[in-house]
Amino acid sequence: MCATAADCVASTVSPQALQVLDQQPRVRDYLAKAYGEGRISHAYLFVGAPGSGMHDAARALAQLIVCPHGGDASCDECIRVAHRTHPDVRYLKPESATGYLVSQVRELIDDAALAPVRAKGKLYILDDAGLLRDASANALLKTIEEPPRGVHFVLMARSAAAVLPTIVSRCQQLPFRVVSPGVAERAVELASGSCGGDARIALAVTGSPGRAAEFLASPDRQQARREVVRALDELARDDMWDVLISARRIVDAVRVPLDEYKLSQQASLKERADYLAPPAMRRIEAANKRELTARQRSGMMEALAVAESLLRDVLIRREGVDESLVNEDAADVVDRMAQASTSEAVIRALGCVSGAACDLAHNVTPQLVMETMLLSVKEALACPPSYR
Repeated sequence: MCATAADCVASTVSPQALQVLDQQPRVRDYLAKAYGEGRISHAYLFVGAPGSGMHDAARALAQLIVCPHGGDASCDECIRVAHRTHPDVRYLKPESATGYLVSQVRELIDDAALAPVRAKGKLYILDDAGLLRDASANALLKTIEEPPRGVHFVLMARSAAAVLPTIVSRCQQLPFRVVSPGVAERAVELASGSCGGDARIALAVTGSPGRAAEFLASPDRQQARREVVRALDELARDDMWDVLISARRIVDAVRVPLDEYKLSQQASLKERADYLAPPAMRRIEAANKRELTARQRSGMMEALAVAESLLRDVLIRREGVDESLVNEDAADVVDRMAQASTSEAVIRALGCVSGAACDLAHNVTPQLVMETMLLSVKEALACPPSYR
């Protein structure tokens, strides 16, 4: 008897969609075998550290489920999945700082009962499954155990121990090993055709090879990064009004990639309008609005990750550590900031970024989070401890 699903792997040829998992060969081969034998599970629990490729695997599985060509990764359905605009693939995160809301789970259950919009099947991807508390988990149990035909679930968590046993027992577990930075960088380079420096930046911002490749394919997300770097570079010279303008530019840049997704939501809703009752339409509209909010929050977290990586580079310069910079393309910015601050000040500034991430998790508005973060970092870098 296999301890976990991945222990049952047999050698097989992988569909193109699964090639992104080359750094997780056991997971890749297991999913390829399950797909080839027509026995993709109704529920998987992906277990691993951030950056181990769980999100990449969930996306690849989604492509296998919705693609009419065997997961070719290049058709319209697969591209929609890659862009996170496919109406039959839903991504969920906890809407509360304390976990998933019961109302959020009930909306998922209602949506699962509806027929797919474009594909033969549907996939629901739940991040941070450890935050499915008793009430929300109990609401989901029956649907996971006996889902509607063609409906699949992927739950992701750092460890199985973090997830309620009643949920774990209804899922096939797939463990993800920790991927070394060098292996992750090479995976991004192969997937995106980028150089090592760009891959390192994208990994620092996104945390996984698949999402890093998506970042490098998005001029809008790279522009948002440039806005963050520019804002930090100019903090020492900016007055308060300038800082507020910089915050607005960052938030506006984060919102740009959402436009395409909003259009896809509207198109999906239009396709369903002929056969959905008004209450169902209203539920979908509410869910779409929550999804847009979640995506904006994710973009803001990406912007904060840019700030964190740049400040860590500044600290490396200050301390004279023999380590390559992540943001090599902004080395001049790093040098200017390092010359104008102390290590203690940079550490305080990093604390401000962490505080901003907590504020965002507690549903503070993106504009206020960014304004507060930039003003706090400006103060931290400008005031040595002896003057406090």
